[in-house]
Amino acid sequence: MLQPNSPNGCFLADFRLEVISRLPSSPRRAPPLLFLHGTWHGAWCWAENFLDYFSANGFAAYAMSFRGHGESDGRERLRWTRIRDFVADVATVAAMLPSPPILVGHSMGGFVAQKYLEGRLLPGAVLVASAPPHGLARSLLQLMRADPLAVLKSAFTFSLWPMIADVGRARARFFSPSMRAEQASRYCERLQDDAYLAYLDCLALDLVNVGEISTPMLVTGASLDAVIPPDVVAATARAYGVEPVMFETMAHDMMLDPDWRRLAATILAWVETLESVAPQHSPAKKVAARHEANSAWRASVVS
Repeated sequence: MLQPNSPNGCFLADFRLEVISRLPSSPRRAPPLLFLHGTWHGAWCWAENFLDYFSANGFAAYAMSFRGHGESDGRERLRWTRIRDFVADVATVAAMLPSPPILVGHSMGGFVAQKYLEGRLLPGAVLVASAPPHGLARSLLQLMRADPLAVLKSAFTFSLWPMIADVGRARARFFSPSMRAEQASRYCERLQDDAYLAYLDCLALDLVNVGEISTPMLVTGASLDAVIPPDVVAATARAYGVEPVMFETMAHDMMLDPDWRRLAATILAWVETLESVAPQHSPAKKVAARHEANSAWRASVVS
């Protein structure tokens, strides 16, 4: 079992995986939360705001860095790492938590969460501006129109770095206009290259089998997202039989947005409803379970 760690994180034995945790002073009887980062990021993006927020609300909150990211091992082989490797990292960390977690996945981390959930049942999962189960073709076409040179450089170098190679590109991809320039620059300094083969997996090579997923799902997105636009978020929600929750004025990096508390409060309200819903393995009942979870959450928000 993972033990409380310092703000700088802790490491698992053998293959080192960075795990940053915030444990509540007054814990509630609830599953832990495991936060998964997206492409070009690491556990740090969740440690900035969300871990403290959820621990203050009684949840054990953990953020991990996939292999090759943040302070985890594997940077030397990152270019050739696959989505299945990141799924294995999630399995390693989840097995060391006190109980099966609620997954919260951003962008590529949302795709990894979906792959992990194939054939597994967890208390719940939250997709935050997530790569869709049907692949990133729509997003790639949009990026090719916006920045064809960066896409070509990435293809020829087998590197994702050209897509965010300068502050201007990174800010356009990730941050809303309301973010201060100095804050955006600080976040840009922490970005890194990423796994080219994993990107191809998200594009078409290893797509999600939605039929094998029965975990209750909350799907969220941002109206100003230049990476995962609103229509892609809506398609993901339809795949899981739920309504998407969209946030105006926010961009792709919703967890770092100046208005991040609105997203955090929405997730908190949703996970608080999960204890009253018992997800079913039966294919005939899985969509009903998702609807029940989301209906309970929407009722709590309205009241």
